[in-house]
Amino acid sequence: MAGKKAARLPRTVYEKELLRLQTELAKLQEWVRAEGARLVVVFEGRDAAGKGGAVKRVSERLNPRVTRIAALPRPTERECTQWYFQRYMEHLPAAGEIVLFDRSWYNRAGVEHVMGFCTREEYQLFMRQCPIFERMLVEDGILLRKYWFSVSDTEQQERFRRRLEDPLRRWKLSPMDLESITHWEAYSRAKDEMMVHTDIAEAPWYVVESDDKHRARLNMISHLLDSVPYHEVPPPVLELPSRPPSTGYERPPRDLQTYVPDHTADL
Repeated sequence: MAGKKAARLPRTVYEKELLRLQTELAKLQEWVRAEGARLVVVFEGRDAAGKGGAVKRVSERLNPRVTRIAALPRPTERECTQWYFQRYMEHLPAAGEIVLFDRSWYNRAGVEHVMGFCTREEYQLFMRQCPIFERMLVEDGILLRKYWFSVSDTEQQERFRRRLEDPLRRWKLSPMDLESITHWEAYSRAKDEMMVHTDIAEAPWYVVESDDKHRARLNMISHLLDSVPYHEVPPPVLELPSRPPSTGYERPPRDLQTYVPDHTADL
């Protein structure tokens, strides 16, 4: 229930349900491919809100030729002179494809606006054009889903601390992430204003409570599956062929090739 903090989801429950949902995602992917559908999923939220982890769980068992992740770097000088949405359009799916935007054109409504990386005029233009842009995508037949991962200030702070202390996670933390702590209210106001302008009927925002990452991932994936009218596509009938008889091939001597050392022998 919204407003009431639920207990942490047991890992065994999480892993079992995640596997079930990922099986359904594979069915969704085959439906998209067979029907020639185009699906765009936008993942947004504060730093350390769990967007990247959710993207990974959605994509990890899917075909990368069908399901792509778009995580765009800082725009180049040339891209800065383009229409703002132009570089994102290049990553939109063709028929039979899914694109997961790990952050998206909404950078302008968030970090660019709060940190002063765009002008007030550019920000206002984005707010006017974004709903039009998204309506055009939907009108053209693209299935557009937008998820906002909502994390509390205390949980975000704890995740930042763990990243600082863990060498395997430290790469996730940038000076810009840490600076966001001092701009918490500014980001909150920016998010509220963004929602007012871009939470449209054709492409509504769906908020994912993400203080518990496991619950957030399962809730988000379940909602995505429920929101798309996919059905299971029968797989092609495949049979493993018999191996033909040998025609005299002999493998070259091992000493003619360089092998990777057996690191595991010393474990």
